[in-house]
Amino acid sequence: MSSGRAAKELGRGERVIPGVWRLRLPLPWPGVPHCNAWAVAAGDGVVLFDTGMHQPGSMAHLERAMDMVHLRPELVRQVVITHAHVDHCGQTTPIVLRSGADVWCHPDHGHLTKWLADPDSYWERRVEVALQSGVPEEPVRALSAARRSDDLGIAGALKVDHELRDGVVVTTDLGAFTTIETPGHAPSHVCLFNAERRMLISGDHLLGRISLYFDYGYRPDPIGDFLGSLEKIEQLDARLVLSGHGRTFTDVEGHIRANRELVAERLRLTEEALADGEPQTAFEIAPHAFGEAITPQNGTWLLTEMLCLLDHLVALGRVEKVERSPDRFRRVAG
Repeated sequence: MSSGRAAKELGRGERVIPGVWRLRLPLPWPGVPHCNAWAVAAGDGVVLFDTGMHQPGSMAHLERAMDMVHLRPELVRQVVITHAHVDHCGQTTPIVLRSGADVWCHPDHGHLTKWLADPDSYWERRVEVALQSGVPEEPVRALSAARRSDDLGIAGALKVDHELRDGVVVTTDLGAFTTIETPGHAPSHVCLFNAERRMLISGDHLLGRISLYFDYGYRPDPIGDFLGSLEKIEQLDARLVLSGHGRTFTDVEGHIRANRELVAERLRLTEEALADGEPQTAFEIAPHAFGEAITPQNGTWLLTEMLCLLDHLVALGRVEKVERSPDRFRRVAG
């Protein structure tokens, strides 16, 4: 998994506004060199929203970032997880062991915890999905074998003390952050909104860079979920977003619009790929939808998005599945 880029990255801390600090933490992934944890003042310590990924040296990066803003892990009173992906919750256990903090997360975290409980079954399921999508068997098997040896990116199990459901409030010195369930990117995804300051902790639901990713196979229509979650956030009238990757931003309306436009464009291109009426697999459709073929390097991202696009079009009645082994899709006439 290591790209070589992570070695050049260091944990960095900076104050955003009084009582809010951005902790920028390295990641080992090409194109995604870092993620954010957000520390918010709370009594004699801080609430930590997300934790970064656990890998060799990662706690040293967190300590460095916190030290730059005169904090330390022992001051964490609560760990609040926006969603159960390892780059957002991987260091939860070491932080809890240092601080005794409570952990808050949405209960629909099986997309991570079932994988941790049985990694072999997880990888077999990934292989099955890829083959069923028309991906050639040899590269699928080779990639699966290589990835099984990767570091999981999380220390220990994810043990949750409190469930983050709609309306659950996390109290800080800056006021209450209220939970909004925002599935789509992940089944467990939530955002947290401080209405007094119109401040949104957005996780990966809204990012500074317009980029799509959806967990596949856990909910019937992740893209439908994502679009519904955008509507929820649009109604908040937030003016400052603290996202899971990249810098803060204020053009919330523009980011919501750009995400909708990108989804609409990908759906249009997917239907266009099926215009001749011939049934096609997700693997065959992808080059038209994305402008590039699915490869071992991009398959984790593009195949899941492709399948979610097709599921959404099926849910809308615009595409139907007509063959299995592998699955093939065609446009619905009329």
